[in-house]
Amino acid sequence: MQERKQSAISRLWDTIRRELQWFRPGLGYKRWLILVFMGSILLGLGFAMLALDVYRNAPDTWWLPVISALSLRSLDRPIRVIIFAVVGLVLMMLGIWGSNRSLLRPFVPPGTPLIEALDTYRRRDRGPRIVVLGGGHGLASLLRGLKAYTHNITAIVTVADDGGSSGELRRNVRILPPGDFRNCLAALSNNEDLLSQVFQYRFATGAGLEGHSLGNLFITALTEITGSFEEAVAESGRVLAVYGQVLPSTLTDVRLLADLETRDGKMLHVSGETQIRETEGSVKRVWLDPANTPAFPPAISAILSADLIIIGPGSLYSSLLPNLLVRDLAEAVRSSQALKFFVCNVATELGETDQFNCLDHVKAVEAHVGEDMFDLVICNNHFEGYLGKGVEWVRMDPDLIEHTSVYCTNLIDLDHPWRHDSNRLSKTIMDLFYERTGPLVE
Repeated sequence: MQERKQSAISRLWDTIRRELQWFRPGLGYKRWLILVFMGSILLGLGFAMLALDVYRNAPDTWWLPVISALSLRSLDRPIRVIIFAVVGLVLMMLGIWGSNRSLLRPFVPPGTPLIEALDTYRRRDRGPRIVVLGGGHGLASLLRGLKAYTHNITAIVTVADDGGSSGELRRNVRILPPGDFRNCLAALSNNEDLLSQVFQYRFATGAGLEGHSLGNLFITALTEITGSFEEAVAESGRVLAVYGQVLPSTLTDVRLLADLETRDGKMLHVSGETQIRETEGSVKRVWLDPANTPAFPPAISAILSADLIIIGPGSLYSSLLPNLLVRDLAEAVRSSQALKFFVCNVATELGETDQFNCLDHVKAVEAHVGEDMFDLVICNNHFEGYLGKGVEWVRMDPDLIEHTSVYCTNLIDLDHPWRHDSNRLSKTIMDLFYERTGPLVE
């Protein structure tokens, strides 16, 4: 019996403590509660004046003693004030609590307390403005982790992809390649359980559908309906409940070109991202055609207003550099007052970064867009698991420390060791960001 009583008291105390969380700083709730409280006081004063006027001027009838009893006239005035204030406050709080739960229940994930959902939303809404440049699965993996820290994310995606479903739609429908945009939208989605899985679904059979993903076709259809690719991506983000935005680096139909050196020392001129990957030889230089491609203005604005800019992870020559080679984009990164982090890949890529270490990645970027681009290089230092034939770990060269600031830690995904773990990578980035800037305040 005693244990049952203590358990009931414990549950009651837990309930009270949980509800008191509504008064915690930063939720943006107390300001409206004060407004409701002031309105209730004025409304109560109005009713009190009306009741007092009726009580004083109305003829003597049977209900006057009832009103006299309800007004607690037998008690001293200070006691009556306290009783009415406490009862009114309790009723007001119960009404606000009940109405909030009724209104917000359709928007709160099942099993999540309302206060926790509100706190998470407010914390992420006040999060730092982060811009990520890249492409491919590396960018999507990073975005999937960052969305737990902030809603203010901008992913700037390369439009040089010309392979698979994206390449086919690019050639046949004449739109920008939607594949990387689809991956980023799915990663940023607030509902990755079912809707984003449908968005990522790839048809295995079917005339004209085989190899295409539903998201690519969806973006293509919206491009036809809205008349612009960027509007189609924005509308797709609304469908997927995306916080943040995904922007193209340019709206120009660009092609990636490269000079490759074969094993016998010959130089090859290769056109197209797919051909660069499939042609044997080490990449010496990449550039865009047309070379003077203008950047998408909202991408420039996002970079200049960012608190943190992250370059990578992603394919060095086919995802990262095509973004930075767009006119004015690299200069915007350099001019921005934001912190700039370069996330080095965990493993090399066949035909693109064979035998590269971290320093090779950094020097490749600097050879194309200039030096002193990054404030910090983030590398993996945990090497465990099978990567695949011809794939090697990207290791930190000691000379890199003399070249720039470096931070090394365990970043690999144990299930897919050639990739970053999205949670580890995002936590590392945010810890390093707050260590250098301190927490942002509203």
